[in-house]
Amino acid sequence: MSVTLPKRPARRLRLVRSQHKAPAPAPRKWFTWRRSTPYLLILPAIALELLIHVIPMVVGIWMSFVELTQFFITNWGEAPFAGLDNYDVALDFSGPLGVQLLESFGRTLVFTLLVVGISFTFGMSAALALQRFRRGRGLLRTLFLIPYALPAYAGIITWKFVLQRDNGLLNELLTTLHISDERAFWLIGGNAFVSLVIVSIWQQWPFAFLMTMAGMQVITEDVYEAAAIDGANTWQQIRHITFGMMRPVNATLLLLLFLWTFREFNTPFVLFGATPPDSANLMTMHIYNSSFISWNFGLGSAMSVLLMLFLVLVAGLWALWNRKVTRNA
Repeated sequence: MSVTLPKRPARRLRLVRSQHKAPAPAPRKWFTWRRSTPYLLILPAIALELLIHVIPMVVGIWMSFVELTQFFITNWGEAPFAGLDNYDVALDFSGPLGVQLLESFGRTLVFTLLVVGISFTFGMSAALALQRFRRGRGLLRTLFLIPYALPAYAGIITWKFVLQRDNGLLNELLTTLHISDERAFWLIGGNAFVSLVIVSIWQQWPFAFLMTMAGMQVITEDVYEAAAIDGANTWQQIRHITFGMMRPVNATLLLLLFLWTFREFNTPFVLFGATPPDSANLMTMHIYNSSFISWNFGLGSAMSVLLMLFLVLVAGLWALWNRKVTRNA
């Protein structure tokens, strides 16, 4: 037996449906503290980055396109537009200025490769040695990090006294041990390059040690014990486990050391002064002399832009190589 239910009036049905409708969304506020807090926190960093790096870089690029010499230093706006003339002079390797720039570039490249290679080797070796030590590890870490903790100028000035010819500690030590009968000139001539490399290594290798030591903390002893059980000797463990697991850290470390060392200015400037010997005349010092000694800020700015483009190219090639290696891993 079927029962027929009375039909609900259409008006009442519409009222019931209207009561179950979702409330209209509230208008979205364009400013809320929850959404804006991250941007407000990074705003001071962005402002300082613009003030310290971006704006001076843009001004330097503009200076490379004008003939800004000592005659227009009091009023930059009156400096005539030079176009690419400054770049033509810097890259004219048949002229004296281009030859000097090319020589300083090659000298800086050799200096950078020596400092980065030896600093990385020293840092990695010290970190590997401390991984095996149990007693005195904290004391050795502190001693190794002293050059990195010292102010750069204080350390370089100390080395300048050590490398003096007449009363320098190095010549005193060499003559006392009868290694050398003559007191060598370490801050002039060909030995100036050797002194610059030694001081730079003394500054850079503690950072390499710190980075590699921090990277090794993620490698547990269980991995080495398992490799030893499988028959791997010490060199095989270092090659396949330590270097293999630390590849990202080492790649980033080498890039940073290369960029920092290639544009090094403080060490040669404090060690030799504004006019370093030819053997220690790095590219940064050559740019400084072209700008502040010769009073040709347009040419110096063009050289600085070329230096920046070279370092950007190196960083870009490193990024492509690192991406390729990461994909193949």
